[in-house]
Amino acid sequence: MISALSHLLRLSRAGFVFAREGVFALVDTRPLPVPARTAIALARLIERPSAKDGSSRLAAALSRLGPTYVKLGQFLATRPDVVGTAIARNLESLQDKMPPFPQAEAEATVVAALGKPVAEAYASLGPPVAAASIAQVHRAEIDTESGRKPVAVKILRPGIERRFKVDLDAFFFAARRAEAASLEAQRLRLIEVVNTLARSVALEMDFRLEAAALSEMAENTREDPDFRVPTIDWDRTAREVLTLEWIDGTRLNDRATLEAKGFDLPALGRNVIQSFLRHALRDGFFHADMHPGNLFVDDDGKLVAVDFGIMGRLGPKERRFLAEILFGFITRNYHRVAQVHFDAGYVPRHHSVEAFAQAIRAIGEPIHNRTAEDISMAKLLTLLFEVTGLFDMRTRPELILLQKTMVVVEGVARAFDPKLDMWATADPVVREWIARNLGPVGKLEGAVEGAGEIGRFIGQVPSLLTRAGTLLDQLDDITRDGLVLSPETVEAIGRAEQRRNRWTAAALWTIAALLLWIGWMLVSG
Repeated sequence: MISALSHLLRLSRAGFVFAREGVFALVDTRPLPVPARTAIALARLIERPSAKDGSSRLAAALSRLGPTYVKLGQFLATRPDVVGTAIARNLESLQDKMPPFPQAEAEATVVAALGKPVAEAYASLGPPVAAASIAQVHRAEIDTESGRKPVAVKILRPGIERRFKVDLDAFFFAARRAEAASLEAQRLRLIEVVNTLARSVALEMDFRLEAAALSEMAENTREDPDFRVPTIDWDRTAREVLTLEWIDGTRLNDRATLEAKGFDLPALGRNVIQSFLRHALRDGFFHADMHPGNLFVDDDGKLVAVDFGIMGRLGPKERRFLAEILFGFITRNYHRVAQVHFDAGYVPRHHSVEAFAQAIRAIGEPIHNRTAEDISMAKLLTLLFEVTGLFDMRTRPELILLQKTMVVVEGVARAFDPKLDMWATADPVVREWIARNLGPVGKLEGAVEGAGEIGRFIGQVPSLLTRAGTLLDQLDDITRDGLVLSPETVEAIGRAEQRRNRWTAAALWTIAALLLWIGWMLVSG
């Protein structure tokens, strides 16, 4: 009861902030039941007159509610299937900037994480140069055989894990209640959405995992002539502390300095696009937060990416899906694009490939009637995912993340060259992947891999037969004697159902009381 009440109080505070910031003005109340419409109408009575216009109201409210809600907003920006395209687009501008925590707390975290005094770990540890919801970054120096070397030290914000846990527990509480009461909430899989957010945050708060992502991408890109990542100092890296090479390059959002240094800006834009596609297609592992603040250009003209807290992965099936879709649109082979969706199992078989190809043609043909600078690959993928919804294609989170990242990198590239031909830029990367994976060499490797899978399956046959025999014996017992529950199990189910009913009733009465209190405050005021 106490935990449920604390969740309700936290969620009520969030609801109050949403109401004050005018977030409920964004809700279309027409399809909602009368009680929900009434509650939203009451909430709008306390809306601030100066509340921001448009969907930016939600970003303002999330920023006021703190780091967990900022992360929630950034995560929902990658899920337009849940919040809608317009809100997702506006949430992309949500800034993850927080006041820095004191230097003494940062040094205490370093001592606890590395098990040694700060003076032994670093020759110097300067003040923070950037601060976000989960961590802040310091410039430091270490002693090497060739002299002092600058490094970047990322330090976890003290107490942030407890803060996230409390807020995420409240999110789970709300998601479970919503799915129990609403079929629409079940369709949107709100519990799964919160689960995914919780996993993402857990990964971001363990810097050893970010270091591992950096190491993996360094291996993948070691032969790339125009892209690299910072090197890791593993001796000074732990769960709460990450030490990296300090990048002295120019950020991609500093256009004036890039121009002053004489960099070819259109070439930089092409490099951003091709690097992203190469990582997604060739490696199946890509940086999913490639905004200009996370991208540098070093003195050699190489693109350097930082902040590997959010990464995307694509399996072989998803990579082939992406390559064939892009190639199909480039060559106007819409039937092939449609067939790829069916081959991947993304569109149910009861639909017609021809009808699906017709819908895809409606997306592709207008593109070929426009000039290159008017064609947006990210917009094309957005329209494609909207059309696939009409054909019962279930949400693919990895493809949604890919599409949202493409929106960002395309925006970066077009900022440098508004006339950038996205298709000509993507074409060599896509053709190279198709020639390598779908040509003769790829087919030969596929045959070898298939033979290996058959061999592994044959080796597992005896154990599969044994398990099948056991399962048949169990099914025979059930069909003969029926499925029997022990008295303890039946009693436990009854107790759980009674508790659930009590919690639901208590939650409803608490919400009703809060609404009455708000109404009384408005009348008396």
